[in-house]
Amino acid sequence: MVFLNSRQLLHCLSVFKSESARATDRGKRWNLDKFSAVKDFEVSPHQASEIVSNMGKAGGFTGRNLAEASDILKKMWKERDCYKILSFTADIVSTGLRGVVRQLLRDRKFDMVITTCGTLDHDIARSFAPYLEGDFALDDKLLLKKGYHRLGNIVIPKESYGPTIEKFLQPLLHELYASGKKSLASYELAWEAGKKMENKGSILYWAARNNIPVIVPGISDGAFGSQLWLFYQTHRDFHVDILKDEQMVADAVFDSNKLGALMVGGGISKHHTIWWAQFKGGLDYAVYITTAVEYDGSLSGAWLREAISWGKVKPKAKHVTVYGDATAVLPFIVSSAL
Repeated sequence: MVFLNSRQLLHCLSVFKSESARATDRGKRWNLDKFSAVKDFEVSPHQASEIVSNMGKAGGFTGRNLAEASDILKKMWKERDCYKILSFTADIVSTGLRGVVRQLLRDRKFDMVITTCGTLDHDIARSFAPYLEGDFALDDKLLLKKGYHRLGNIVIPKESYGPTIEKFLQPLLHELYASGKKSLASYELAWEAGKKMENKGSILYWAARNNIPVIVPGISDGAFGSQLWLFYQTHRDFHVDILKDEQMVADAVFDSNKLGALMVGGGISKHHTIWWAQFKGGLDYAVYITTAVEYDGSLSGAWLREAISWGKVKPKAKHVTVYGDATAVLPFIVSSAL
């Protein structure tokens, strides 16, 4: 344990204060009129394979786990009788990593997606309007005044988000209702949205065309969900059938021979994936990418080894937990695995 005297403590506080002030000043001086648009990207096979291979051979800390994750994905993709689930949190869809997710669905690397409502929000919004590159240190009061939202170091013009989603979704809901579709599961809503998409950069576009169900357990927790609620105000016999979603997941799990999952981030998307896997004896292949810590007992911080005690991951499963920001590590893992 290190003890600081009052002079040392004051010095530390002054350094912290100075760094904070510099960051705030940088944020205020950022030219809001010269933001560059966020661009999606895809990865190519062999692009990172040599680097990841060397990480595995070097045996170093997270590098070894990253190489192991790539190896597990490679084995999982070769299993023809393995049902493959991709779960992820919505924040990555606001970044260029959306392109990698789209690539995985376009190329049918997964059979099902389990995600959060924000995935629908960001995918729809970015299909029609740009998100912008920003900075973590931007002045949030200034952003509010200028009409921007901030998501980490991504900047979202207000008109690119809520209004864009409403303009796309409300006519679609009226069309579905008029055709007699008054009760739909979240994956059916996602498919209907995807069918209306003309932008091939969209995740929903490829999910619909490849018949990949996008399960959204927390469908009301986002702009897409708010639009459903808004439509419900004048159409009281319209509703989302979440138990139909559960039946879709249950059928997929029970009908599978083996189960595998790539889980990017925690929360409800991760839990829903491993929760249903327990009814089949657990996952046979599992890769989990997280930045959450284990010591607070959270599901997001829990290593995959903890899931073994619940029967959510098989004791002999090939599994690994990789600590790191998905925008930094997932492209390497996928490129090498391809």
